[in-house]
Amino acid sequence: MAFLEKNTAPTIALEADGAEHQLLALSGDWTVSTIGEAESDLAELNVARDQLTCIDVSGIDHLDTSGAWLIHRTRGRLEFKGRRVGLTGVTPVRQTLFDEIERHHPPSWKPERGGFSIVGFLETTGRQMVDVYKDAMAMLHILGSLGLVLSTVLLQPKRLRSISIAVQFERSCIGAVPIVALMSFLIGAIISQQGGFYLRQFGADIYVVDLAGILVLREIGVILTAIMVAGRSGSAFTAELGAMRMQEEVDALHVIGLNVTEVLVLPRILALMIALPILTFIADMAALFGSGIVTWVYLDIPPAAFLTQLQAAITIDTLVVGLVKAPFMALIIGLIACVEGLKVEGSSESLGRHTTMSVVKAIFLVIVVDGFFAMFFAAIGV
Repeated sequence: MAFLEKNTAPTIALEADGAEHQLLALSGDWTVSTIGEAESDLAELNVARDQLTCIDVSGIDHLDTSGAWLIHRTRGRLEFKGRRVGLTGVTPVRQTLFDEIERHHPPSWKPERGGFSIVGFLETTGRQMVDVYKDAMAMLHILGSLGLVLSTVLLQPKRLRSISIAVQFERSCIGAVPIVALMSFLIGAIISQQGGFYLRQFGADIYVVDLAGILVLREIGVILTAIMVAGRSGSAFTAELGAMRMQEEVDALHVIGLNVTEVLVLPRILALMIALPILTFIADMAALFGSGIVTWVYLDIPPAAFLTQLQAAITIDTLVVGLVKAPFMALIIGLIACVEGLKVEGSSESLGRHTTMSVVKAIFLVIVVDGFFAMFFAAIGV
């Protein structure tokens, strides 16, 4: 005849263990059916900040995944508040359980800060520099893998997924034409209106054409387009790859022997590198059209005079300078989007965080790269 064992309620005892240590002794059964009350007790637990807290689990009779997860979460919460916490009395079997939980959900340690401190500032700066280094290494890894895949595709052109490139081009370029053209039209109109408002005071209305033409073709057109593409296509790439990571589709590609860079990354980056110069040219034309409309209506400069002054102000090099930047900016946007997408973990919070970081990093690096191009073209006199 079999008898069911009665579950013992979990107990918590916090006691001093010397001047620099305190012991948090746990006993009873820590299972899914008994940890209800213990969860609220642990949430209200307040341990000393200047002492090492040892969580002793040797007195626990029965422990399952739910109980181990509650202990792990309590430890992480205390460490997040700046407490020093250790785990003692763990048997090899239970250690395996705790290791597996920690592997999937590592506790994030973040000390409390009452105000500005040199140590805290240096710690935050150091952590940010480490994150920057990791991101740079991840981008270089993807870039190297991309170069290897490209060399393979050049030797075996049939491996190039033209349909995937066409689909991504349609989403990145054709779908973005209306918003890019509209925003560029408005920006060109605003530049001419504001420039004309101030130049009119000096009787130099006509030079607003030079201002709008050079500024749009060299800088504003490509930067504005790259920023909109980063927010539109870059975030979409990150979300798509992140969702595939969450659903383990990327792991499935590895299992069946397909190269993730060749299947997922290369078509998106190639499509973006083709799309961004085209979108930049459309943005330039739309901005100049908006500028011409405003100069005609606001400054009484007819279209014929506008085109004559524009032809005298710009050369083909002015247009080429802006278009040359576009493929490099597209490469940066695509790399960052794919890197952040492949870094997504198994939660929607992670997906949202990496999508946001993808857009922020892409816009920042686009502006930095534009600055380098400006210095380069100034050095060679273009």
